[in-house]
Amino acid sequence: MSLNLDTTIESLKEFIKKEHLSLEIIILGGIAMEYYGEKNRMTMDLDAEVKGCDADKLHDYLESKGIYSDIGEDISRRGVVSMPPDYRKKAISIYHDLTLTVKVLHPSDFIISKLRRATEIDIQDALFVAQKYKLNKEELRKDADLAIINSPKDNALFMFKKTVAYFLNKLQETRAISTKEKTSIKQTEEVKKRRGRHY
Repeated sequence: MSLNLDTTIESLKEFIKKEHLSLEIIILGGIAMEYYGEKNRMTMDLDAEVKGCDADKLHDYLESKGIYSDIGEDISRRGVVSMPPDYRKKAISIYHDLTLTVKVLHPSDFIISKLRRATEIDIQDALFVAQKYKLNKEELRKDADLAIINSPKDNALFMFKKTVAYFLNKLQETRAISTKEKTSIKQTEEVKKRRGRHY
C-alpha cells in the first residue's frame, strides 16, 4: 500500500492504543518528503527511529497491516557513516498529542541521511530538499564533516566524501540551470512587452 503522513500517523495511533504506551518517532525517507514539500513522492514503506516502544513489536504490527517498515532505536548506527551528533535535538515536531510525538529530521540532517545511502532516488530527494529550503553548500559541508567526525574510521568514509562532493557539484549545477531558466523567462516576457507596445 502507498503511504503518506496521515495514514502513517493513524497507524501509529492504533498501535499505541493497542499496546497502551507512548511513542516518539522520527520519520525518514519517502514519507518525510511529503512534509518537505514533495507531494507526489510515492513510497511503500516506513523508515523511522523510535523511542518508547519495542521496535520489533511495532515492525510486526505494521507488517500485519500490510506496511513494510525499517525501524530502529538509533538511525545513526545504520551503516558506517554516522548522523551529525545533534540530529535528534534539531528534529522538527510535526504532530503531538498526549501519547504520540512525530518528528522529521531538520532538512540538512535529512540530506545527510540520504547521502549516507546515495541511491539515485536519494540524490534526487536530497537535491529537492536543498533547493526547497535554500540550504547553502557551506552548511551542508559542515554537517557532512560532523557526520564524518562522529563516525568510526573506515574506507566507507572515503566513498561518503566523494558522494558529498558529487552532490554539492550537482546542487551548484542545478541552481545554475534554474537561474538561467528564470533569466530566460524574464527576457522572453520583456520582449513580449516591447512587442506589445509596437502594436
